[in-house]
Amino acid sequence: MSADQQAIGQRDSPTPGQTRVVHAHQLPWQDLGPGIRCKVLYRDEASGAATVLFDFAPGAQAPAHEHMGLEQTYVIEGSLSDHDGTVHAGELAVRDAGSVHAARSETGSLHLAFFSQPVRNLAGDMAGFFKMQAGFGPTQEVQT
Repeated sequence: MSADQQAIGQRDSPTPGQTRVVHAHQLPWQDLGPGIRCKVLYRDEASGAATVLFDFAPGAQAPAHEHMGLEQTYVIEGSLSDHDGTVHAGELAVRDAGSVHAARSETGSLHLAFFSQPVRNLAGDMAGFFKMQAGFGPTQEVQT
């Protein structure tokens, strides 16, 4: 039996095609709101998991929203703040399911966020970036 036919947890060797590369620099920025743009690098429609690169202009603020699952945000440049404080470049913020906040950036921010499930805007709908075209998902080819 080849490695790709073995059950997960039983595989002992790599198989071709296991790694998919998203060429993030080639994906267009998508406007999410005033001063906020993003690139949806990965989205799994079934689970709602997503990886999103955000670019906040100085003074930008996201609408208040609730995290339906775990969120992990790594700040690459600048800083990102909410009611709990400020996360600076090189730091990781972790928010559990049920966390509610409104992220803002006084300085501007480039940050990478990993979501285990979608985000619910407090207006009642799912956050806009969960509706945008993704670089790829588990059953999609990588967009180039």
